[in-house]
Amino acid sequence: MRTRRLTAVAAAMTAATLMAACSSGTGSGSAAGDDQTLTIASVDQGSIEKVVDAFKAANPGVTVNLTTSGADQYQQQIRTQLSSGTAPDVMTVWPGNGNPGATFVIAKPGYLLDLSDQPWAGQLPEAFKKVAQYEGRTYNALFGLNGIGAVYNDEAMTKAGLTAPGTWTELIAFCRDAAGKGTPAFALGIQDNWVTQIALYALTATTVYGTDKDFDTRMAAGQATFADSPWTTAMAKYQEMNSAGCFQKDPLGTSYEASQTLAATGRTLGIIQGNWIIGLLKQKNPGGKFTMKALPATDNPAEFVMPAAAGAGYGINAKAKNKDLALKFVTFVMSPAGMKVFNEAQGSLPTLPDAGTTVDPGLTDLTTFVKDNRTVPFMDQLWPNAKVQQTMLSGLQEVFSNQATADEVLKDMDTDYKAGS
Repeated sequence: MRTRRLTAVAAAMTAATLMAACSSGTGSGSAAGDDQTLTIASVDQGSIEKVVDAFKAANPGVTVNLTTSGADQYQQQIRTQLSSGTAPDVMTVWPGNGNPGATFVIAKPGYLLDLSDQPWAGQLPEAFKKVAQYEGRTYNALFGLNGIGAVYNDEAMTKAGLTAPGTWTELIAFCRDAAGKGTPAFALGIQDNWVTQIALYALTATTVYGTDKDFDTRMAAGQATFADSPWTTAMAKYQEMNSAGCFQKDPLGTSYEASQTLAATGRTLGIIQGNWIIGLLKQKNPGGKFTMKALPATDNPAEFVMPAAAGAGYGINAKAKNKDLALKFVTFVMSPAGMKVFNEAQGSLPTLPDAGTTVDPGLTDLTTFVKDNRTVPFMDQLWPNAKVQQTMLSGLQEVFSNQATADEVLKDMDTDYKAGS
């Protein structure tokens, strides 16, 4: 049964990839290759458009062919484009090694331009350099810091007469109370398989790293495994949340886009997502106010840790048709003016000082956790290969469809982790 499920997922992703390859975003379809035309592929829907507009305003006469797509589709198609020589000049690149579009994965075969000589590269904080570099060379322009937590619709919470839970026990009670009022606590759109990891990461941050910040080091040394660690606790809590009615009906039949609409319009009280969701929710509800808090995973708030790390950045195709203009765009993204536009549109925190970014007031808790060093990087960023995450994502969909157990998924992740790079 599990084999048939994985085959179906692969077929669905292939179909989605083909559709994404045939669709286009803003300004796509024009001829590329002249010195005034730049091609960009991005997953930053709702924020990259504003950055492109600002870049074009600062560079009159420049044409930007922009294509945007969801993360699942993008990660599948970008590797095909790179290997076939059809990739854009500039592309979304994730930090570290966790997925098919991550820095280590696509820098290793020589697909990315070395950006080590760019002035901003030496200014990146050490923690960011580690995931922006491959073999000591910088390939990724990381402009924003992102975190994961529970994002509440303030108006919907007031209407329901509920307050954000501060402990795990309160969280389960909150979910049951919300369900009893006919408004589920959180929207969950795991039809897009990358979304399956978000709530799990929010739980794992506290259950695993709250008392063991060296867990990743012990994993790399072969001294720990997923299956024999508090990852089992996080998995169990994720399933308990589902059983307690924390999510709307049919998360597997709900897309990421649809989950945004549920949370933005108050049909759920919130959503567990990255801080980038706030900008997207405000697009759907311009008058709305949204507040991010740590997702409780124990009954001791002093143990709470939030996942927070460099978000996806931008790399340049080593075979870009217009490298000079691509470098100009990346330089703009990493400039105070460009970073301010991007961070404020996306709802992220700047990676470099003096960006002048106005941080959304709904991110006060995230800012405090970052300042107090109560964060842990997104779990996949330093895993030895991209397969671990892919196994986790498809496996979580199987857990929600009762086609696999959490223990089976964790053991499969261990197998892929031990395979190395």
